[in-house]
Amino acid sequence: MKFSSKILSQTITQLCLSSKIDHIVISPGSRNAPLTIGFTEHPDFHSFSIVDERCAAFFALGLAQQLQKPVALVCTSGSALLNYFPAVSEAFYSDIPLVVISADRPEHLQEIGDGQTIQQQDVYGKHSLYNANCIEGAEHQASNENIIRKALTVAYEQQGPVHINVPFSEPLYNKVDVLEVQPEKIDMSFSSEGIIDDLTPYVQQWNASKRKLILVGVLPPNSIEQRFIDQLATDESVMILTETTSNLHHDHMFPAIDQLIAPLDATGFKALQPEILLSFGGMVISKKIKAFLREYQPKAHWHVHSKKAYDTYFCLSHHFKVTPNTFLAKFLPKTASVSSSYAKDWELVKEHRLAKHEEYVSEIAYSDFKVFSEIVETLPKPLQLQLSNSATIRYLQLFELDASIEVFCNRGTSGIDGSMSTAIGAAYVSNLPTVFITGDLSFLYDSNALWNNYIPANFKIIVINNAGGGIFRILPGEKNTEKFDRFFETKHSLTARQLSEMYGLDYASVTGEASLQQSLQQFYSPSEGPKLLEIFTPSKVNDQILINYFKFIK
Repeated sequence: MKFSSKILSQTITQLCLSSKIDHIVISPGSRNAPLTIGFTEHPDFHSFSIVDERCAAFFALGLAQQLQKPVALVCTSGSALLNYFPAVSEAFYSDIPLVVISADRPEHLQEIGDGQTIQQQDVYGKHSLYNANCIEGAEHQASNENIIRKALTVAYEQQGPVHINVPFSEPLYNKVDVLEVQPEKIDMSFSSEGIIDDLTPYVQQWNASKRKLILVGVLPPNSIEQRFIDQLATDESVMILTETTSNLHHDHMFPAIDQLIAPLDATGFKALQPEILLSFGGMVISKKIKAFLREYQPKAHWHVHSKKAYDTYFCLSHHFKVTPNTFLAKFLPKTASVSSSYAKDWELVKEHRLAKHEEYVSEIAYSDFKVFSEIVETLPKPLQLQLSNSATIRYLQLFELDASIEVFCNRGTSGIDGSMSTAIGAAYVSNLPTVFITGDLSFLYDSNALWNNYIPANFKIIVINNAGGGIFRILPGEKNTEKFDRFFETKHSLTARQLSEMYGLDYASVTGEASLQQSLQQFYSPSEGPKLLEIFTPSKVNDQILINYFKFIK
């Protein structure tokens, strides 16, 4: 086994090994050669080479999302690490641990007009949980070792992105046979449970309330024990609103928030208004629930999260800094059943909405809505379902998915950039077959994701191509204008066929309802390589069909 002759490279690789960071995504370059040598020469590292830094970073995000531990990113100096920024910000808001290790020029070559040099220290600002700015030289070894150790510990403890900036002088490619450093190993025995508050006043308030609303945002699968879900879901005074990305399931939950509340008038909102709002998880997708809770605020809003609590509804009263399971294990045994018709009344509304939903889907014309209903009906099980943002995730919010389907979407910053790269990274380390559903613009925006040698054979892509950003057509204002087509909807005539051919994907397309179901069944069948199914839908009817849906189910 060989090692880079650079002491900083040896220090970083050894500390990564001791902290069990073993998945390393490398963007090829020269200044990062000492790091590339250090990681690729060691058999205990799983190293990946992805040229496009933005795609590389989202691929690493997908790996970390599934592994639930830090993944390292390695790049050269200059603009390379700026291309990591979209994924770094997503990791920051989605609590996914990434370790960005950027090579840099030594201090005497900075800001003198040398090539491929920018101001790299602290470049991610507040979007990085910790910045370790190393200094080259033996006299700085102890300090460098301490800050690198700190960065890796923070990535684990706080579950988010950190940045290690490492200057290297030339020569960059020299190797040695023996390690020259033996850094002290990192103690990874810390607890992430936190200390729970005195629950007495909260239990008293809970037991005195007849209308309790639980709202669940983004959660990884199996985040909350089923026994806690069962107890809450069968409480007469409790309503549980979930989203597609909540990965929680129970017959008495309300999984399609917009379907439930969009048709409500002031009387309905008043009846739904909770006394207590208890929230779990990360970002909430539904704009309608945000608008409702901001206007019809509860008396108290408690959020349970080991790291942070956003005052999304402008009424946050307490943050329990523990995991949901820790909180519920301490809280629920102290609670008492409260006689209430809150959950039952709204279950009747839910049943009505579901019946009208089925009726509407059976009647509508071929459209985005119709396509999503067919996709949901035919999805194989079990499955990892990766979703792009904008229309894709919002349509899926209107359907209930089987409990064996694990759902993921980049909702930290809700951008369309990098969703396919994330899905490929996640698919690579998942034990489940993966289907990625995306719109045409998101697919084209991240098409370099397919420039990737690590796409599993059981990875499948569904592209809903309505020739532009159709979601913008539901916005108020005049839509049938040249400026709207060009600057909002972004009309185009591109398809995924040529990209599929270039990257070796098995391609098929659908242009109408008659062949949709059969094409989906063929698409889901086993194959020797990844597949792409492009479903073309009419751009001009989708917005009105979606708008009419909420009127119809009222």
